[in-house]
Amino acid sequence: MKERETLGSRLGFILLSAGCAIGIGNVWRFPYMVGENGGGLFVIAYVAFLLLLGVPIMTMEYAMGRASRLSILPAYKKLEPKGTKWHVAGFFAIAGNYILLMFYSVVSGWILRYFVISLMGYFDGKDADGINALFQEMMANPFTLILFMGITMAITMIVTSMGLQKGVESVTKTMMIALIIIMVFLGVRSLTLPNAAEGVRFYLMPNAESIKKVGLGNVLYSALNQSFFTLSLGIGSMEIFGSYIEKDKSLVGEALIVAGLDTFVAIVAGLITIPACFAYGVSPDNGPSLIFLTLPNIFATMPGGRFIGSLFFLFMYFAALSTMIGVFENDVSFSIDIFGRERKKAVIIAGTIITLGSVPCALGFNVLSFLEPLKPGNTIMDLEDFLVSNLLLPFGALVCCLFCTGRYGWGYENYLREVNSGTGIKLSRGLMWYFRIVLPLVLVFLAVYGIGSYFVKSN
Repeated sequence: MKERETLGSRLGFILLSAGCAIGIGNVWRFPYMVGENGGGLFVIAYVAFLLLLGVPIMTMEYAMGRASRLSILPAYKKLEPKGTKWHVAGFFAIAGNYILLMFYSVVSGWILRYFVISLMGYFDGKDADGINALFQEMMANPFTLILFMGITMAITMIVTSMGLQKGVESVTKTMMIALIIIMVFLGVRSLTLPNAAEGVRFYLMPNAESIKKVGLGNVLYSALNQSFFTLSLGIGSMEIFGSYIEKDKSLVGEALIVAGLDTFVAIVAGLITIPACFAYGVSPDNGPSLIFLTLPNIFATMPGGRFIGSLFFLFMYFAALSTMIGVFENDVSFSIDIFGRERKKAVIIAGTIITLGSVPCALGFNVLSFLEPLKPGNTIMDLEDFLVSNLLLPFGALVCCLFCTGRYGWGYENYLREVNSGTGIKLSRGLMWYFRIVLPLVLVFLAVYGIGSYFVKSN
């Protein structure tokens, strides 16, 4: 049997895990979620839920990976008690990784396109209608969407084909360091804008009036939802990196560091966007359009806006690409572990499937826009996002939690032994009932409420 590849350093593991977790959810979704949910209390609740829910589930994925030295499906097969069928969840995890990239590659392509047109000065002198027209033109053009999706997939495939250490680890480390440097620069620049202090107060200070307007329950649920989904837990996206590391460090500390980096990027992304909104009299609760319609308006009128805007979309693209590479490594590893393929062949097969599978998503905004799955106004991307975010991630995390803590799965003692191997923070045996009862109940609530609210939302 071929010896399994390993990561070259602890820093590589941390930055690669963080790179997979840090993506569009941090730099796009988090700032507008803060804007829509009244600011500071959302941020505080988000951090609390990340520690109470996200970190424990992440340690479970890491533990399964490190104990088995395999990707998620064969890991279940190796660790499950004889005669049980826990490994069936692995097939859904594989599907989740493929479907995720089939729409993530398209959104990443939007960001790459925006970086290019910002660099070329397309936003200069444009009013709100002109910037909106640029976005609508992009979405209506299937060639443009497929081209930039294809470029993103080509970069992802090239990096992954270079090997785990020389390609995936090395490139992701470089991108993550560059991303953090660019973010800090943009954050400092945003804080020097007029009225930035007002934006920071809205962002980081709880506001009773805003909370009352949104509803305390909605604020807390949104924070819970974001804290879980930001780490892409439930489809083995973190499990794979656990399979590439040694047992010299306990897994709680590693998970805390990765979650901390993830939170740092999310909060700094908000410090970039929300003070800028206040400085230029723009509402920070503009939802998903904040990045593609609202901020380009700011860049168009800001001194040095072309440079600042280009840097902003470059950092956005690095965040998206790091997730692309991290998740794609899962797809490649499935092929290597299950079918025994060489890395380059596994890259070509997985990359071809995902590239072809991404085309319907791109066409869903133009040629196939007549298709409205699930409810009126939906696109193919909405269907794929629903399958991953509302079904595969929460239910996958629930199965993982039950498997790692229940007596009929791998079991809490085996999980505890693995998670505590090495130096560092240890997990207490006394938390068993929290892990066995509270966490599964929270995950069931997330899944059921998430599905229900998706269809209840106003059309």
